[in-house]
Amino acid sequence: MGSCIICGTDVDGRICKSHEEDVVFEFRGDRPGQLVPGRFYSGRVDGYADFGVFVDLAPGVTGLLHRSELDRRLESLDWEPGDTVYVQVKNVRDNGNVDLGWSIRQSQREFRGALVQGAEGDRDADGSDDAVDESADETGETDASNGGDESRAKRTGDGGRVRTDDEASADRSASDSTAGAAEKVDAGGGDETDAPERSEDLDRVEIGTLSNRVGDRVRIEGEVVSAHQTGGPTVFELRDETGVVDCAAFVEAGVRAYPSVEVGDTVRLDGEVELRRNEIQVETEALVELAGEDREAVQRRLADALTDRARPEALTPLAPHGPVEAVEERLLDAAEAVRRAVLESRPIVVRHTATADGYVAGAAVERAVLPLIREEYAKSDAEYHYFKRRPLDGAVYGMDDATNDVTRMLVDRDRHGEKLPLVLLLGTGSTVESSDGLGLLGVYGAKRVVVDAATADEAVESDADVLVSPDVADADAGAGSLSTGALAANLAGAINEDVRDDLSHLPAVSYWEDAPEGYLDLAAEAGYDENTVAQLREAVALEAYYQSYQDKRELITDLLFGDAVAAESAGEDAGRSLAAHISEQFRVKLTDEVETAEANLERREEGGVSFAVLDTDAFTHRFDFPPKALLLEELHRRQRDGDRFVTVGVAMDELYLRSTDELDVRAVAAAAAEKAPQAGIGVMGVREGRIEFLAGAREAATEAVIEAVAEQFE
Repeated sequence: MGSCIICGTDVDGRICKSHEEDVVFEFRGDRPGQLVPGRFYSGRVDGYADFGVFVDLAPGVTGLLHRSELDRRLESLDWEPGDTVYVQVKNVRDNGNVDLGWSIRQSQREFRGALVQGAEGDRDADGSDDAVDESADETGETDASNGGDESRAKRTGDGGRVRTDDEASADRSASDSTAGAAEKVDAGGGDETDAPERSEDLDRVEIGTLSNRVGDRVRIEGEVVSAHQTGGPTVFELRDETGVVDCAAFVEAGVRAYPSVEVGDTVRLDGEVELRRNEIQVETEALVELAGEDREAVQRRLADALTDRARPEALTPLAPHGPVEAVEERLLDAAEAVRRAVLESRPIVVRHTATADGYVAGAAVERAVLPLIREEYAKSDAEYHYFKRRPLDGAVYGMDDATNDVTRMLVDRDRHGEKLPLVLLLGTGSTVESSDGLGLLGVYGAKRVVVDAATADEAVESDADVLVSPDVADADAGAGSLSTGALAANLAGAINEDVRDDLSHLPAVSYWEDAPEGYLDLAAEAGYDENTVAQLREAVALEAYYQSYQDKRELITDLLFGDAVAAESAGEDAGRSLAAHISEQFRVKLTDEVETAEANLERREEGGVSFAVLDTDAFTHRFDFPPKALLLEELHRRQRDGDRFVTVGVAMDELYLRSTDELDVRAVAAAAAEKAPQAGIGVMGVREGRIEFLAGAREAATEAVIEAVAEQFE
């Protein structure tokens, strides 16, 4: 029986339930299950991911502070790896994953007390209540065989001095990653020492075989693809022709080991293979930068393997389709660029439109790339570091989007030692309106691959490393029947043949109407009838709208890969599936909005062309589903009559055009600008049929555009 350190109440331990959240705990346990949900703990920042921050609470116990738990944007956090932070344990899952919550208190003095939580219970943090292991000798040192590394985390051998919290936490991080490794590494200059036990001849082994060599001393050779300083060791990520592995080198907590070794260097590393948190890691004993013939031999081996593994042998379309076959070589070039990025440890950033077609395209590539990343990297969370999917609100990759990407990639390079990424643009970036954004990426040397089934400009070829589009590949015949989702699904099949069966239904899902029979048949063979395909399309379109800047990886995966079909195969009512549930919401919302819009359409004739004009500011709900582009497409499908019918949606300073016949939007904007020179008319997005103007000249601009459209039909 003890007393609460806050209120003095008699308790079993050192804190009562009502004051448990007023105290910060230093966790000395060794299993996640020992953590107490609701308590606040001190920890060390381990690293960042797109979805949050990993925090080490103790050796072998790491939690995730998800970005949704933060009270600010993830990008605005100024935490560096190794920093001491304070978090709340929200939940400990059955699989050992620890969910963390944000703590507004980020200093120990802001808590009303501090305790140590060990495997045996809580105790005071100042050394009382058996804070020192009974096996300690007169100087305060403990016998390492009795767990001294952890039990003396706040003590040293200099007369039993009680250490500061920062010193203690740094020691724990160091002992977790490389206990005893300080005696094995010359961290000052990075050269191998003369110790006989380290200079023995070791045969080089491939990184891909390390999972079978746990406990062995090995020698590996390759390229340093990242160098990350933690609160304990320096972690080098090393790549050879077979894979990538983390190698921890320690000299002193938070101090850079081998400071002369940088990203891109070719090195030889000797160390012991260990399993940490169920991940392969090499504890570095000696690391040396290679030069001369040794370096050339390793680089040649890596280059040869990279070329052999990166280029797909051939493209086999998912279904016979002329426009896809016409861009076969360009698709192979794009597939090679993506596969090469994985093998080079280069992050892949996918930018796609926040539409059903765009999300299908992004999900197809994601489905193909993630298994390659898992196969290549020993780290279990590698897929979150090396593949990032970021939807775009519009179909133009503008300077604001490019600036955002450049800022992130520079932060990742400086903070985490990452290479500059490959940026893959799907259904965007193919017209000159995106040239400035693509150019900014090029200034920094980021690789750019553009894949778009719609309008593309030849001028963009100089702005991209690879441009895949029927418009620039002499594939005009039938090109209009190609969606970006279908094109990206075929690209995904070339990237990873093992997932071809998973992709069978995606092309059909990407079409709102007139899907080629080959894709419908392919979906049906995979178990997706036309009704299921329609439900998937509508469900993805609805989710694409809400929080369009998020990738929704797990939700989109549930929708597109195995939801309705899994329900049907299990004998369940397909109507109860996730896609059916969301699709029903889609139809209700769209129908209500369309009925309102139809009642307020202005119908007119101009030069033999029928127009249906809608004031979207006055007769739609702003900031609610459906978005203007989707609403106008549905209106146009329902209202079109004959071959010369145009739907116009007019907002405050922009309008959208939908036409039954092909329309040159740039020519329309240019002609309209001549008719209303003071209206500031220009093109915002060719593939969206989007034209901008000055809000004060809305009426004049609308009339000028309608006249220009009618003249183009003459």
